[in-house]
Amino acid sequence: MAITPSSSSAYGIALLRISLGVIWVAHALLKWFVFTLPGTAQYFGSVGIPGWLAYPVFAVELLGGIALLLGFYARQIALALVPVMAVAAWVHVPNGWAHTNAGGGWEYPVFLVAASVALWLLGDGAHALRRSHRFVPAA
Repeated sequence: MAITPSSSSAYGIALLRISLGVIWVAHALLKWFVFTLPGTAQYFGSVGIPGWLAYPVFAVELLGGIALLLGFYARQIALALVPVMAVAAWVHVPNGWAHTNAGGGWEYPVFLVAASVALWLLGDGAHALRRSHRFVPAA
């Protein structure tokens, strides 16, 4: 199978989609296995976010990540996940730019917001289970 410019774009988009899916699943599993959901709820409360939101955030991250991995309505899922990571960025702003700073900075969550918006604009990529319609901006 020869790789053409259009197929290489589709594979590049699939790589972006799958990478984002892995990150979202990892975020969810970090909350489950490392911080625990009650610990995450406590952290949410400490930064001014209602603690009970830890549970739906966990579910959204896990299910959204799986949907991205599979390519199930990837564009819509990527866009729906943006607010979750935008709030994470907002929480980390006081810690500075670098995510390696104490408490984590805002660079990583902002990059994930940008990557998610890029996936929404680009489409599903190769080997998507359920394709969504591609965004075509007006000329």
